[in-house]
Amino acid sequence: MTQYRNTYEARCAAQLGPEFAYEPLKLTYTITHTYLPDFVHVEDKRIVEAKGYWDADGRRLIRAVMAQNPDYNLEMWFQNPDLKISKGSATTYGDWCDRHGIAWRKGPAK
Repeated sequence: MTQYRNTYEARCAAQLGPEFAYEPLKLTYTITHTYLPDFVHVEDKRIVEAKGYWDADGRRLIRAVMAQNPDYNLEMWFQNPDLKISKGSATTYGDWCDRHGIAWRKGPAK
């Protein structure tokens, strides 16, 4: 028996009939966004992104920007590169950058 996410999907399935498969595939899509880097050395195409808190959406954004703009060199400057990427993780911001080939450093102190 198929497990639906909610009762409304179950009612729709009953009306559509067995010729419709439920969630049989995943389709990819691209949404175009813009990214406003913190600091840019225009001539050298060098970007410096200054971060205090860095959530999962921000990490995804940086990876997408790097993949789609390979002619720019991006470097992360962290207020605290030893912060964990999430509560239960042992991975720090710096570790995550190392794993993904992103240059990083501890930014200036107060």
